[in-house]
Amino acid sequence: MKQVSRRQVIKMIGASAAAGVAWKLGIRNQQSPLVEVSESRVLMGTVVNLTVIGEDEGVAKTAVSATLNHMAHLESILSHHQPTSQLSTLNQQGYLNNASDPLLDLIDQSQQISDMSNGAFDITIKPLVDLYQEHQKNDELPSETAVSTTKQLVNYKNIHINGKNITFAKPEMSITLDGIGKGYIVDAGTAVLHEQGFHNVMVEAGGDLMASGEKDMNQPWQIGVQSPRPQSEAILAKLSLHNQAAATSGDYMQPFTADLSQHHILDPRTGYSAPNLASVTVTAPSVMLADGLATAVTVLGSQAGLNLINRLPHAEAYLVTKTSKVISSAGFG
Repeated sequence: MKQVSRRQVIKMIGASAAAGVAWKLGIRNQQSPLVEVSESRVLMGTVVNLTVIGEDEGVAKTAVSATLNHMAHLESILSHHQPTSQLSTLNQQGYLNNASDPLLDLIDQSQQISDMSNGAFDITIKPLVDLYQEHQKNDELPSETAVSTTKQLVNYKNIHINGKNITFAKPEMSITLDGIGKGYIVDAGTAVLHEQGFHNVMVEAGGDLMASGEKDMNQPWQIGVQSPRPQSEAILAKLSLHNQAAATSGDYMQPFTADLSQHHILDPRTGYSAPNLASVTVTAPSVMLADGLATAVTVLGSQAGLNLINRLPHAEAYLVTKTSKVISSAGFG
């Protein structure tokens, strides 16, 4: 998963958990006996914020702790930044026997997004990302030859699953779940809180979030979409969310060049950075889907990206072009 602050274009409006590991109790609403309990912890290379609305402080703390522990467990399976994870083992060996259900499920879900986006989203993009990051150390970009050669390793259809066994069709292939794994883990954390009886919750990781239920009686969770350009602190749109996820991708999060023309959101089909959009925010029923779609739409561009969004039920998108033009789907907001 990604490093701190790479996906913080979505800002929560109002009180949110502070960075680090700290408990924070909300002030009791005079019209409600409910208490707000929040905790923040560094997971997945970013700050994860959990906010739970409940009646009992101690029970809520226990539920939040169990949720964060479960999220950390999933990270230990799905992160290529952890050398002993199942994903790292798969990348090192080119195969993995007896893979865990979360890894199998996430690869399957990723391939479905790849299919629906005609390959604009592809978790086998990792060799290309590694190529660019290696050259970035010397403040340079890879040659056309290097890009063309490395691109031959990128094709999600070359991931073969037989039962619980995963195999890469080509040597030196590798996958990254950075574009979808964080969303998957946020969804899983939300599910744990629901199982513990908490349905009014916000689970957020570096800007990817699930807003479940309400923040207060008849008061939805609110978020803002910030401008993708640092010279502008303006919040471009405000959203009220109820049982809905949101995620953002942007060219500024991992730039390879100062002008942001080359960045980490690479088109798997060309080997080069998506050229047209500065940021894409997607709302969807799950954070995993919003996460993957935000990347896919960025790669596809505004017209093809919105065509994809319009084909999917309960998905909406808010696009900001490189020239700061805003384009959104009909139902966004």
